[in-house]
Amino acid sequence: MKKLFPALLGFFLLTVNLFAQTTNPPVRFAIVGLHHDHALGFLPRLVGRTDVQLVGIVETNQDLITRYTQKFHLDPGLFYPTLDALYAQVHPQAVAIFTSTFEHEGVVEFCAAHGLDVMMEKPMATNMKQARAIADAVKKSGIQLIVNYETSWYPGNQEAYTIIHDQHQIGDIRRIVVHDGHRGPKEIGCSTNFLAWLTDPVLNGGGAINDFGCYGADLATWFFDGQKPVSVFAVAQQIKPDIYPKVEDEATIVLTYPHAEVILQPSWNWPFDRKDMEIYGQTGYVIVPHPELLRLRTSDMPEEQEVNAPAVTGPNADPISYFAAVVRGDIKSTGLASLDVNLIVVEILDAAHKSAETGRVIKL
Repeated sequence: MKKLFPALLGFFLLTVNLFAQTTNPPVRFAIVGLHHDHALGFLPRLVGRTDVQLVGIVETNQDLITRYTQKFHLDPGLFYPTLDALYAQVHPQAVAIFTSTFEHEGVVEFCAAHGLDVMMEKPMATNMKQARAIADAVKKSGIQLIVNYETSWYPGNQEAYTIIHDQHQIGDIRRIVVHDGHRGPKEIGCSTNFLAWLTDPVLNGGGAINDFGCYGADLATWFFDGQKPVSVFAVAQQIKPDIYPKVEDEATIVLTYPHAEVILQPSWNWPFDRKDMEIYGQTGYVIVPHPELLRLRTSDMPEEQEVNAPAVTGPNADPISYFAAVVRGDIKSTGLASLDVNLIVVEILDAAHKSAETGRVIKL
């Protein structure tokens, strides 16, 4: 009987925990803005979920309202003209932002004043002035902030982190090369509403550098435990000025660390879509060519091996699970999605623009 009691107690506690998880009320959240085409991928993820509930959408563009209402069979009563009006009516717990990057600051300041946690699409801000204002609002209010990158949820990237950071299979990192981009936002069919701000140097803070340079900057900062690079050097081009007259569509960014180098290659000129990464250490390498695949070689391996990354479960499985867990207080926003990491990301992007404009190496 003495041996049986701990087992029964463990089973009881597990049952209570599972019951609590399934009976937790859904996180009530609102969407602010539909001008970011990533909303098209976010809304279908809500179908069938019981951990979150969409209670309102702030949008005034009637074309967007009509398009999204018809495409996703949304209740027209979900839409509000302002965040003030939405908050007064439905009192959400959190907000997911799909505006231009320039508008992040204003939305975060409203949310900070009202105690609402925030998730926004990458990057966090257009420049360091905005990033610091966002950070001040978040820290003073105590709200949680999540910056959502598609690459954060790749099983391959998370397994690479485990292999390198936790298992130390390739030794200290010496070089990271990250390729991100596609043929161009207009070429792949982005909406006119998205293009209007994505190709604007003020509303987006730049072109390909901000759109795709942020992915590699985020990953590198994560792999280096929040360490800033010593310096940033960048070269940018307008290969298609007839399509993107206001911003760069091609760039190479070199980040120098005390014992490593990172090369970011954001581009709107790749022949195919890509978000892949190569990490080279003292004794091996990890390449992530696809979201769920790795190519690995260490000093113990005579040849390169392909590794299928295991599926990710729990809060890190997808952005909505992570969002819900943060808002419920189950976890804190850390790593790739965190405020501290993304302050460094924006500092890197800012320095890349300055370097490309001046031809100088920018010291951080």
